[in-house]
Parts: sequence; C-alpha cells; structure tokens
Amino acid sequence: MRLYHFAPSQFALSAIALRRLKVARINELNDPFELLAVNLADREHRKAFRYLKDELNKTKGILCFTKFWENPVIWGHYADKHTGIALGFEVPPHIAAEAIYADEPLAIPIDPVTNKPNPDEELMDKLVRTKFSDWKYEQEWRVFVQLDHSSVEAGMYFYDFSDHLQLAEVILGPRCAIPITKVRSLVSDFKPGVEVRQSRIAFQSFRVVENKEASRG
Repeated sequence: MRLYHFAPSQFALSAIALRRLKVARINELNDPFELLAVNLADREHRKAFRYLKDELNKTKGILCFTKFWENPVIWGHYADKHTGIALGFEVPPHIAAEAIYADEPLAIPIDPVTNKPNPDEELMDKLVRTKFSDWKYEQEWRVFVQLDHSSVEAGMYFYDFSDHLQLAEVILGPRCAIPITKVRSLVSDFKPGVEVRQSRIAFQSFRVVENKEASRG
C-alpha cells in the first residue's frame, strides 16, 4: 500500500539521509480529541479515558500518513506552505489503520451489572482511529509503533525504514527550492530504487500534480 508522509524540506531530507521517520507522540498531536472521541459527559468517564490516553502515550507512538498527495490543503498545512516534500512509502496493509471520521463522539458501552464503562475491543479499535469529520480532507492512515525508550534522542523517538516502511517515492512541493538532482543523489543507493518527482499546482483544478518537464530535469 502506497502512503504519503508530508514534512518541511529540511526534515524530509534528514529522514531520507538517516533512513528513519520521527514518531508522533499521542499527547502532542494537533487534535486535542485524540483518544478522547467518546461522550465524556460523565466526570468519571473523563478521568478514565484521560488516564488511558496518558498511559498509551508512555508506550505507543504514531506514524501519520495520507492516501493521496494531490490535496493542496495538506501541502499547505504539513509541508511548510508547499515548500516541503512528500515521502511515499510502501506499507503492509495489515499494519496500517484507516482513520474514521465522525460528526459525534462515540458512545461508551456500559456494563449493565456494574453500571461502569466497559471499553471493549471494538470501542478501542474505533477510539484510536476516530477523528472529527472536519479532518476528513487528510484521508489519514496510521501506523502505531512501540516506543523504544533506549534510543530516545532529545525527547524524540524515531522509526527506521524497513520492509514495513519502505521509501519508494519522493515528491518535491510546488514551491520546494531543493534541486531535484540533489534529492536523486541522496536516494541513489536505495534498493529498490526511489522515484523522485517535482510537483506544481494544476492549471484546471484545485490539485497538486506532477511537473513532468521539471521531473525530467
């Protein structure tokens, strides 16, 4: 499955050179409703789910991707106003989780005997993927990874390129100032090979498309 990760150019080039992606921490994501996309009208439920989020933050991280790279809003938000780079990876489908977009928070199942929340497996699967519907433009896919506390660098965690995260494509943003030859040189020893392309804004639609002339340069 081809999935794309967007980043400012300096971070994308660092990721390529070091062959790793920075892992996003759950409590640092830009959506405050992460893992809290449930009805929390009850005070005890709020305490329980906030505790659950904090505990998962200690052991789990997320690699965030999108299914398509043509959306100009994503370039604007996540690739430094179109000056950044999209990294295309081959990711096994069984480890990637597609986001669920909802208009209302999820209902919490209640145990009829104890009258307490019963977050079963089905709810947990939805909880780690559910976001407010206004985020739908991202078409997000996620890979959850175990944090390796022995390799933390300045408080940051990284996930190495591998068979589960295989760089296959690099797309330079419409305003990216990095020469395409430099990026091609950077990926020249990758096996299998990595395709490098230049993009531009489309002439007849609100999309980002390949600049085929510049890609041939």
